[in-house]
Amino acid sequence: MDIKRNGTQPSAKGPADWFTGAVRVDRLFDAHDPAHASGASVTFEPGARTAWHSHPLGQTLIVTAGCGRARRWGGPIEEIRPGDVVWIPAGEKHWHGAAPSTAVTHIAIQEHLDGKVADWMEQVSDEQYEF
Repeated sequence: MDIKRNGTQPSAKGPADWFTGAVRVDRLFDAHDPAHASGASVTFEPGARTAWHSHPLGQTLIVTAGCGRARRWGGPIEEIRPGDVVWIPAGEKHWHGAAPSTAVTHIAIQEHLDGKVADWMEQVSDEQYEF
């Protein structure tokens, strides 16, 4: 058994290559062999969002606070709120983040495939975000 005590793992700033705006990533757990799942709590300040990306084995988002947005390539913007659980299938190009005037926090859970959890692509433009 391994217990990660609250406050014992440092927060990290979301890298500019993968995010637009202010984003904080708090790692919750890493995959331990033979498991492949990892998780993080991610907080997006108003207007902040991921770049377009996909996951080799999919991703689950559990919204815990605030109001956010998620969008798959070619689809409409979907509002996400606390208690919502979002499943993104393997290989689906998408982005997610905060609403324009409201922060959002979600827990992101994804599995590693050959050591990789995401394929990062281009930034989401203001027009795609519908700012």
